Amino acid sequence: MAQGGNLSHGTNDNGAMPFELGADHRAILDHADRFARNELYPLAERMDAEEWWPEDTFPKIAEAGFCGITIPEEYGGVGLDLIAAGVVAQAFARWNHAVALSYVVHDNICLNNIYRNANNDQRQRYVPDLCAGRKVGALGLTEPGAGSDALGSMRTTARRDGSHYILNGSKLFITNGTIADTLLVYAKTAPDRGAHGISAFIVESSFPGFKVAQKLTKMGFRGSQTAELVFDDCRVPAENLIGTENEGVAVVMSGLDIERAMIAPVSLGIAERALELSIEYAQTRKQFNKPIGSFQMVQSMLADMYVAVETMRAFTYHSLAATAPLEIGGGGRGDIHKLTAAAVMYAANSCHAVLDNAVQVHGGTGYIWESEINRLFRSIKLLEIGAGTTEVRKSIIARELLRDM
Repeated sequence: MAQGGNLSHGTNDNGAMPFELGADHRAILDHADRFARNELYPLAERMDAEEWWPEDTFPKIAEAGFCGITIPEEYGGVGLDLIAAGVVAQAFARWNHAVALSYVVHDNICLNNIYRNANNDQRQRYVPDLCAGRKVGALGLTEPGAGSDALGSMRTTARRDGSHYILNGSKLFITNGTIADTLLVYAKTAPDRGAHGISAFIVESSFPGFKVAQKLTKMGFRGSQTAELVFDDCRVPAENLIGTENEGVAVVMSGLDIERAMIAPVSLGIAERALELSIEYAQTRKQFNKPIGSFQMVQSMLADMYVAVETMRAFTYHSLAATAPLEIGGGGRGDIHKLTAAAVMYAANSCHAVLDNAVQVHGGTGYIWESEINRLFRSIKLLEIGAGTTEVRKSIIARELLRDM
């Protein structure tokens, strides 16, 4: 089922940019698909049933050449682009969406964000271990009582104390929270300035005052570890401040656009797998002495699913291609902000529609918790909530459309 690859950046006669996948990225996608099918798929059922995380996952992913996709080789990375990172996430999501989510958080939302915004000393100290899978990355942004208004309602503070900053507060719904070694954490260094008083820090889980308050039990993506984190007079060396004090909002906003571009391929991969499973089931499941795929109602659902997957694919790759050249400090406004919000919203909504039909095709089998299609179905809500809810995404799109009014 693997498709995709290098995006063509030429233009058609009408001036439109084609988004076809070429040989280089197609090879990356196929390689990631084989790896995920052989190494990650056998883990998926236990990960969901027990909320279990296999500790050797990131070292294996790194050994296969999938960690640090967007990081230059001099820092231990692969030196490719965001499109390559996206198709890897897509392939992983087909076979183990829980690993795909943790991978995106580690490799893109944490590692890529640190590399893009850190100074050379910080890069040397943290990037190679993250690229090698020796350390696991996470992002500390969302807080209790501050979901969609993550910046304005942030209560975690950071106070300068000599050669350290003292962090106090908590973060909630943190993917990789229980397994992370290196975290990109946001805190207010000037609380009276609201969102414009936020700073970004690299925090190690071994720092005094850091602790995992609780592991959270979820409906979907159960193998991907999610936690509440607490900072109780957590001492962070001043040299771990990323960029300039009180200017962390630029790091947040550019990272959010890249995050949204990278979440869309996860929806795509899940939907691709759901369509594949539904076609197989329609061909083999018999009722009234006929395969159910011979019935027009089932054919109609499969056709709708196919159209949704193909349009998701085009929009997802378009968004990745547009986001790939995003400059450091860019994003959070303008066309790219609108586009990434639209792409992740459309991908999540379409994934929901595909999975709804997939469960319907599977009938009672799809309603059973242990079935693969049920496991996929339970993932869809997070895709409509994470990285900004559907409603926030709509607000972003509308605000950019109406900006000149």
